[in-house]
Amino acid sequence: MSTELLILGCGSSAGTPAIGCTCPTCSSDDPRNRRTRASSVVTTQGLSFLIDTGPDLRTQALREKLVKVDAVLYTHQHADHMNGIDDLRAFCYVNKAPLPVFGSDYTMADIHARFHYTTLPPGPWWELPSLQTTPVHAAFCHRGIEITPIPLLHGRWPVYGYRIGKVAYLTDVSEIPESSYALLDGLDLLLLDCLREQPHHTHFGVEQSLAAAKRIGAKRTVLIHMTHELEYHALSARMPAGIEVGYDGMRLTVE
Repeated sequence: MSTELLILGCGSSAGTPAIGCTCPTCSSDDPRNRRTRASSVVTTQGLSFLIDTGPDLRTQALREKLVKVDAVLYTHQHADHMNGIDDLRAFCYVNKAPLPVFGSDYTMADIHARFHYTTLPPGPWWELPSLQTTPVHAAFCHRGIEITPIPLLHGRWPVYGYRIGKVAYLTDVSEIPESSYALLDGLDLLLLDCLREQPHHTHFGVEQSLAAAKRIGAKRTVLIHMTHELEYHALSARMPAGIEVGYDGMRLTVE
């Protein structure tokens, strides 16, 4: 059974083009240099897991004709990863059922605090999202699919990556704890944070991403969560074998 990963967005919190910028990346006509906020969908055994709900979710879903989401996996609660949460009402309406969402205790509590209306029972017209929040702390199963949260550090913030089968998604990471490397053995596909050329106090820079990719040793690594400082073709030309630069709409399949 194959697993497909669709990159809805591979951009940083500002997106690319950045407002007011005329740099070569922001001025590029190449669609691979146009990056919406970071989010992906992993589909396996007929179930689609949305990772994060950034503020571009509606645009991304329309662009990719995404009409089915079976659950949401939240990495953390920053605005560029959560503030499109209201657009989940479309998937609740399609499913005519509340939507399960998973994440850390802190992230689930943040949903209840900031978006309390999404946790109420569904109304007769499904005009609001209806979410079933479940904190997770270790590997769990949802409808027969095993999902492993990967503890990461985003600066001082503890956040999650996720592993489904031989696919892992690690965004917004400045450090991978030693204990988390064991959860990343034997990957066929790794999506990995790569914010900009230089390291950032809450993100990997290019060299850190390459070093982490080499240690993890996935068969294929794709870089995500990039700012406009990284131009697609220039960065691609520098990549060693097995490492690629992601782009919005990229579809990746693992058999």
